[in-house]
Amino acid sequence: MEITENAALVVIDVQKGFEEEFWGKRNNPAAEENIAALIDLWQETGRPVVFVRHDSVEGSRSPLRVGYEGNAFKDFVEERRGKGNGPELLVTKSVNSAFYGEPSLDGWLSGREIGQIVIVGIQTNMCNETTARMGGNLGYEVVFPLDAMHTFDLEGPFGWSRSADELSQATAVSLHGGRFAKVVTTEDVVKGASVGVR
Repeated sequence: MEITENAALVVIDVQKGFEEEFWGKRNNPAAEENIAALIDLWQETGRPVVFVRHDSVEGSRSPLRVGYEGNAFKDFVEERRGKGNGPELLVTKSVNSAFYGEPSLDGWLSGREIGQIVIVGIQTNMCNETTARMGGNLGYEVVFPLDAMHTFDLEGPFGWSRSADELSQATAVSLHGGRFAKVVTTEDVVKGASVGVR
């Protein structure tokens, strides 16, 4: 796998609000370390980075609501913003897909002739998956390093519930098997990025 010289890293919703008990049990404790490593790599190589923030409109119910401390990026992300050698964008959204945020992610990417995006962040089966599916539909080559994201246990209909790991696996199978994205590891991306630098 090759990560192109202008591939964009899309860092989705790595916000303090996701540290609250509100969400329940999470998976992949290594997610933050892997996200940080990829941000560092992108910034060092001058590749574009997109930071996406979820500005919840659910009022006092959501730990991600505007004006609440949970809306802020986690410290390790905030400390890295503006430190790269390449272009950077902040997108804010109130729905699952980063392509329905402000300013237009699609417009920014296409205006720079970026055809490949690497998605990391929170949550695997929610905003990450939705953004990946839409990116695939829009014609982007979507790379999805599964160990650079996490999600939470979830209850559904009919008394069904799934663990965070089960949900992550289902997302990986759906995206990869359905050819919306290439599901890989952080190590795969790091290796591919070195191939992409000439």
